[in-house]
Amino acid sequence: MTLTKIDLAEALYKKNDTMTKKEATEAVASFLRLSKNVLIGGDDLLMSGFGKFSVKEKKQRRGRNPQTGESLMLDARRVVTFHPSGKLRDRVNG
Repeated sequence: MTLTKIDLAEALYKKNDTMTKKEATEAVASFLRLSKNVLIGGDDLLMSGFGKFSVKEKKQRRGRNPQTGESLMLDARRVVTFHPSGKLRDRVNG
């Protein structure tokens, strides 16, 4: 199953009696926008009981085109990593 923004907004709307669908959709969009801005800024995003999103710097490195075997240099880049909390890991593993 894939969980989409629409699914999140719908679940938030159903759990909250005072919130309209539009407000639930805006709340989900605001949370995701805030989360993206934190990561773009290079900071960590820690959600207690869920996990931690971190931005890591990758150095330039040598790579290879698998189709041609040609050697090439891969640019330095930033990647987002996720480490689940112990509670989440325990729940997933039963």
